[in-house]
Amino acid sequence: MNAKTYRITGMTCGGCAKHVEKALRSVEGVTGVTVDLAQGTATVEGGAPFEAMAARVAEAGYAMASQA
Repeated sequence: MNAKTYRITGMTCGGCAKHVEKALRSVEGVTGVTVDLAQGTATVEGGAPFEAMAARVAEAGYAMASQA
């Protein structure tokens, strides 16, 4: 399985984490997402391009760095 972990900024609560997870799951090519609020990361499985994921996270009101 192709999983990568990314830094997510702007999350302050469990609702934020769920919002980021929903945004990432909506990107074509993403097959799994685990968001860790305490660490400020999202681990994403699948082959979606980083740019598409970062754009969707930005639309949700957060920022995504290329690697955690």
